[in-house]
Amino acid sequence: MIYTIEMLTARITAGEKQYDTEKILAAYEFAENAHRGQTRTSGEPYISHPVAVAYILLEMCMDTDTLCAALLHDVVEDTSVTLDTLRKKFGDDVALLVDGVTKIGQVPLNTKEEQHAENIRKILMAMSKDIRVIIIKLADRLHNMRTLACRPPEKQRKTSLETMSFYAPIAHRLGMNDVKEEMEDVALYYLDPYGYKEVENALAARKDKGEAFIETIKKRIGERISDIQPPPIIEGRVKSIYSIYKKVYVKGKNLEEIYDIYAVRVIVHSIVECYNVLGIVHDMFRPIPYRFKDYISTPKPNRYQSLHTTVIGREGIPFEVQIRTLEMHNTAQYGVAAHWKYKAGLGGKVAGEKRFDWIRQILDQQQEADDVELIAEAVKVDLAPDDVYVFTPKGDVVTLPLGSTVIDFAYAIHTQVGNRMTGAKVGGRMAIFDYQLKTGDIVEVMTTNSPNYGPNRHWLDIAKTNEAKGKIRAWFKRECRAENITRGKTAFDAEMKRNSIYPDEEFLKQIAKRQHFDNVDDFYAAIGYGGVMLSKIVQKTKEDYLKLQKPQTPADTVQDVEAAVSESIARKQSSGVIVDGIDSCAVHFAKCCNPLPGDDIIGFVTRGFGVSVHKLDCKNVTEQQSNASNSERWISVKWAADAKAKASYEAALDIVAQDRTALIADISTAIAANRIPIHEINAHNLKNGNANVTVTLEISGLEQLKNIIVKLRKIDGVITVERTGKV
Repeated sequence: MIYTIEMLTARITAGEKQYDTEKILAAYEFAENAHRGQTRTSGEPYISHPVAVAYILLEMCMDTDTLCAALLHDVVEDTSVTLDTLRKKFGDDVALLVDGVTKIGQVPLNTKEEQHAENIRKILMAMSKDIRVIIIKLADRLHNMRTLACRPPEKQRKTSLETMSFYAPIAHRLGMNDVKEEMEDVALYYLDPYGYKEVENALAARKDKGEAFIETIKKRIGERISDIQPPPIIEGRVKSIYSIYKKVYVKGKNLEEIYDIYAVRVIVHSIVECYNVLGIVHDMFRPIPYRFKDYISTPKPNRYQSLHTTVIGREGIPFEVQIRTLEMHNTAQYGVAAHWKYKAGLGGKVAGEKRFDWIRQILDQQQEADDVELIAEAVKVDLAPDDVYVFTPKGDVVTLPLGSTVIDFAYAIHTQVGNRMTGAKVGGRMAIFDYQLKTGDIVEVMTTNSPNYGPNRHWLDIAKTNEAKGKIRAWFKRECRAENITRGKTAFDAEMKRNSIYPDEEFLKQIAKRQHFDNVDDFYAAIGYGGVMLSKIVQKTKEDYLKLQKPQTPADTVQDVEAAVSESIARKQSSGVIVDGIDSCAVHFAKCCNPLPGDDIIGFVTRGFGVSVHKLDCKNVTEQQSNASNSERWISVKWAADAKAKASYEAALDIVAQDRTALIADISTAIAANRIPIHEINAHNLKNGNANVTVTLEISGLEQLKNIIVKLRKIDGVITVERTGKV
C-alpha cells in the first residue's frame, strides 16, 4: 500500500484526538520538497515512506511532534537539510527526535559491526532523553519490513537479522507486542521461508476448526460471567507464526505439544474481577499443572500484567486463557505508546521513570566497554525476551535474563554486593556460582568485609548479564592494572604468534591507536581485564600486517631492485648470506620462520629494509608468491660457505609435555649441557593437563638445532618438540 498525505489527514480528522494539523502539513511539505526526485527501491516516491511511518504512529495516537518528526526523520540523513534548519522551523522537540532517529553512517568507523554498535549506542542515548525516539524508529523499521520484498535477497536477510537481534527485543521491552510479533513474523519469512511456510500451512489446515473452537469457548465463558457489569470483553487469538516456530524448531516440539496455540482473552474492569474470573475458568475447565502464571502480582519488566492459565475442555484441546483489566490490555498491546493513546502522554521524557531503568543500566555499562562491538552483543543479552523473576530474602523481586546466575543476582542488587560476594544460598541451600536461577528462587548473598577481597576473573565466563560483566571488568580495570598489562601482553603475543604476526613497536602503537588507546600499556591492560576481545581485532590486524609486507606498486619493485643491483656481483654479507646480484644490501632474517644455515632459503626485497630472508617453505612465502605484483621482489639467496661461523642465529622450539615438577629444569639442563644460550623461555598449562613450553635459543645452524631437538625428545614426559617462528 502506498500511503498519501490525504490518507493521513483523513485519519486525523476521523479520530477524537486533537492535532496541530497545520504543523503536520508544514512538515510534510518540507519533507516532500527535500526528498523530491528521490525514489525507493520499489520505484515509489521516497516521501511515501515517511508518510507511512507517520500513519503507523497515528494509529498509536502519538502526539503532533512525533508525527512531524516521522515525516522529517530522513531529511537530515538523505538530503542537504541541517538539524539547525529543522530546529528553527519546527522547534527543539522535533529536532531532538529527528537527530535521535538519524543513523550515523557518515561516521568513519573501521567495520560495519562497529558502525552498527555505535548506531545502537546513539539510539539508546537518544531514548534516555526521549522515549519517542525509539517509537519512531520502531515504526520506521516496521514499514521497512513490510516493504522488504523489493530489496535484494542479501539485504532482506541482513535487515531481518538486525530486526530480530535489536528492534524486536526493544519492542518487547517497551511492551509493544503487536509491533514485535509482526516484525518477528516478517523477519522469519526471509530468514527461513521453508520453516515459515510449514508453520503457516499447519495453521491454515487447522484454521476453520480452530476458529470454531475459539468461538465455542468464548460463548461458554461469556454465558458463565454474564452477570459481571459492565460486561467483560472476550476475544480470541491464535499464536504468532514465529512463536510457534520457536517451539517447533528450537525446542523440538510438535504442534500437538504446544498448549497455547489458541487463546481466549477476557478483559474486565478491576483486579478483583480478574481473580474471580480465574476461579470460574478453573471451575469450567481442567487446569494443566504448572501452566499458571500470575503477571498481575509480578509484572514483567515491560509492565505487562495479566493472568495466564492453560486448561483443557471436553474437546480435549488445550488452550490458554488470559485475564486482565482494560488498562492492562492497552499496555499489553501498545506498551509505552499506550500513554499517548489512552492518557495525556509522558511528554517523551524518561527521567525519573523507573520503567526505563534498563536503558540507563545498559548505557552505564557501555561506559566501561572499550570494545565497541561488545555493545551490540550486550544489547542482545540484556534485551532478551525471556526473563526470570527471583526474590531477595525480604521479598523484593529482581528481574534477570533467562540463564542468569547468582553472580548476576549479586551485581543486580549492588556493585559492592557483587564485588564482595563469597557465596550464595538459593532456597536456604548453598549454591555454586554458575547455578542458573529459576523464577521463584529466593537468593541470599553472603559477603565479606575484607578490603583485599574482589571478584574472580572466572566470573566473566559465568556471568550472563552485561551489567555484571561490566562491573567485574571495571573492578579489574581499577584495581589490577599491572596484572592486567602482563596478562594482556601474554594473551596478545600468543594470539599474534598463532596468526604468524610479529609486530614491531611502531605497529603496536598503530594497533593501540586504532582501538582508541593512548599507549600500548593501556591496550594491553584492556585485553587483560576483558575490555577488548582479541578475536574481534585479530583479522584486521593481520590484514594490516600483510599490507606492510607487500610492495606498494609493481613499479616501485622494479625500481628498488634496479637501484640495488650492480653488474653481476655476488657479495657476501656479514649476515652469512649471499644475495645474488645485489651489492651492499642490508639483510635481515624474517621473524616468522627464523631461517638457519642449512635451511633452503629465498629473499624478498622490502621497501626501505633491504632483503628479508625466509625459509623456502615459510607460510608467508607461499601466500605472497601467489600475488603476481610481488614476483619482481623475490630473489635468489644462499648461505655463504662459512655461514655457521656466525653464532647469532635465533631459533624457537615449541615443546608439549606431561605437566610435572622440574619439567622446566630438565629442559634447561639439557640445553645448557650442549652449551646453547637460552634467550627466552615461557610455559603455561594446557586444558588437557599437559604443559606447553616455548624456548628461544641461539643456534649456529640447522644441524645443531636437530641435535638438541633429539635430546629434548628423550626427556621424561616430553610428547612433541617442534621448530616454530620466533616467540
